Amino acid sequence: MTDKIKEVIVVEGRDDTRRLQDVVNADTIETNGSEISAETLTEIALAQEKRGVIVLTDPDFPGEQIRKIITRTVPGVKHAFLRSGQAQPADHHSSLGVEHASNKAILAALGHLYTSMPDAPAVISRQQLQQAGLTAGVNARARRQRLGDILRIGYTNSKQLYKRLQLFQITPADFTTAVAQLDREEQLND
Repeated sequence: MTDKIKEVIVVEGRDDTRRLQDVVNADTIETNGSEISAETLTEIALAQEKRGVIVLTDPDFPGEQIRKIITRTVPGVKHAFLRSGQAQPADHHSSLGVEHASNKAILAALGHLYTSMPDAPAVISRQQLQQAGLTAGVNARARRQRLGDILRIGYTNSKQLYKRLQLFQITPADFTTAVAQLDREEQLND
């Protein structure tokens, strides 16, 4: 196994911890679902202060809620994202989860981290999002989902996309490159 990851990785539950530890040498903190206790938030804050924290939650609504709570409470944590398809169980009947992700998907997520910076100045305007067909229109949802995959920031609704781009300080150049890739992919599929 590789060297131990310096940061503590926050996951939702025991199955996520077991799966993660099959792939990497890391310590985890489990939130035990989206109702994060004050005690758990204190533990996460201490881990952030001492070692740093990486948040790796399921790519679903409860996972996003956990991210928001942690980001509000513990500034500067890092985020790793899995796409929905990467966290899909083999039977396609269970819920999405880190525990279903492949080794390759987990390593890729941990290899592309974003640090949340809630007070960062806006670098991509809402007008740019609209011009890129990401906030309204027939394909806006699909375009946002694919953009989240390309930038490795997860899926967001149109209101949250602006905030997520600012939070992770996605540069205008990275945004423009991702939108161009999205446009090329759509042209190839037409």
